[in-house]
Amino acid sequence: MEMAVESWFANPTYARTRLIGFLERMDSSSIELPGSEVEAISLQGGSLCVRFSRAYIVKTMTGSEERTRWWQAGNLVIGGAQLEGELPAGPLICDGGDLDENVFTYRDMIPIPLESRGRIRCDLRFRGTKARLVAQGETVTLEMADVPKYIEHIRNR
Repeated sequence: MEMAVESWFANPTYARTRLIGFLERMDSSSIELPGSEVEAISLQGGSLCVRFSRAYIVKTMTGSEERTRWWQAGNLVIGGAQLEGELPAGPLICDGGDLDENVFTYRDMIPIPLESRGRIRCDLRFRGTKARLVAQGETVTLEMADVPKYIEHIRNR
């Protein structure tokens, strides 16, 4: 029998246990930057857009030790962007990098979903070139298009 919501406030230990249990069962998804395909990078009106034609996504499923790999198109948009250096010309294959979102640094990955404001910094490397995308901004949004397409299961060894 479930405890009434009012009981959560009367019993903080119960509420904390339920919340922790919920968070432990939560699915997670993130873009794996190394290998993800960048179709184009543009800067218009202070908005930087990294257009992924094929972003590789790793999903962790509730109750499973295995993960799955998917791909999906989408845009990483940084608002109030200031570019350091030149825009790399696409198409490109991402070789990794960092996305800083306030106090968090996402190395070689981008969490899904992502929408934030504050101190944003992007530093991406690309395969086969010395070109980098380095920019700072005030907001960041990850806009995924269509639905993810399944690639494979990632088995633990």
